[in-house]
Amino acid sequence: MSKITILLVDDHRLIRDSWSFILNSDPRFEVVAETSSGEDAIELAKSKKPDIVLMDVNMTPVNGFDATKQIRKFSPGSKVIGVSMHSMPAYAKRMLQLGAMGYVTKNSPKDEMITAILEVHDGRKYICDEVKNILAQQELDEGIPASTDMNNLSRRELDIIQLIKEGLSSKEIALQLDISLKTVEVHRYNILKKLNLRNTAALVNFINAQGL
Repeated sequence: MSKITILLVDDHRLIRDSWSFILNSDPRFEVVAETSSGEDAIELAKSKKPDIVLMDVNMTPVNGFDATKQIRKFSPGSKVIGVSMHSMPAYAKRMLQLGAMGYVTKNSPKDEMITAILEVHDGRKYICDEVKNILAQQELDEGIPASTDMNNLSRRELDIIQLIKEGLSSKEIALQLDISLKTVEVHRYNILKKLNLRNTAALVNFINAQGL
């Protein structure tokens, strides 16, 4: 049986090296290329036509969302699995909307990543347990804005929500994202408006209730 060919895309060298070692040690898989760049990932997918692309979502300047969209265009036979530090269902939903077949977080165990690869290679979609558990909890919660509202948020707004969750002030968020304080405040206003929340306290409650 031919091996499942894999392209690794992640901007952390240690993560790429670790997964390359793990996957190449399994006779079912072969890592045919790896890169830290979304732009390079598109070109490698064109030339290598891998069966599976493990795609880091959080890269710059070409992020995993944009790279996935281009790879699906130029190498439609390659199935993409989004990999992210974020467990927010909105990230997973956006990747699937752009043509990805799976989504796992960097908290996922090795066995779950391998399961995701096998499931997606066989044509089935796969969402990791961490994200599925959050979705299940959202369905149980009452009085919480529908999770689909999160789909209206931009990638930058999702990033800012993550930093708010970590307790950063607007000034600290501006420094970390290398944007102006005014831009952060505009994003925060837009987040509240899109989620139909009145203030930052309500946003914090929303984040906690959603398990973001």
